[in-house]
Amino acid sequence: MSTSIYERAGGMPAFLALARAHHARCLADPELNHPFSHDGLDPQHVERLGAYWAEVLGGPPTFSEDLGDHAAVLRMHSGNGDVSDLGRRFVRCFVEAADDAGLPEDPALRATLRAYMEWAVADVLEHERPEDVPAHLPMPRWGWDGPATRT
Repeated sequence: MSTSIYERAGGMPAFLALARAHHARCLADPELNHPFSHDGLDPQHVERLGAYWAEVLGGPPTFSEDLGDHAAVLRMHSGNGDVSDLGRRFVRCFVEAADDAGLPEDPALRATLRAYMEWAVADVLEHERPEDVPAHLPMPRWGWDGPATRT
């Protein structure tokens, strides 16, 4: 594939739409809604999430330049006990949000997005406690063939 996942999806507007749609789906899910509806949620969460996914999937380094590295993301999401069912729900919401956001119905794109999110959930579940996350982890990069090198 000559274009990045980021470009094929539609660039930053597509990832912001995906993050908004995903957030709405998580709020509507009876099990996922709690972590997404509490008062402590960053008001810029959706924009940060869109920037994170965009960067990992071939877009500009907006997240890492402005907001931190991958270690910060893993620490924020670790230490929540067995959340494997929440992980499956999170992936389902992500896949369905791609339709809501109007992402291209390209089968290769959709399969790659699903594979990425399944990998990302597994990556979060590897760390039981925030203090178990190594410091200064570079951002992951995901390509058409799966995980690429971390930068």
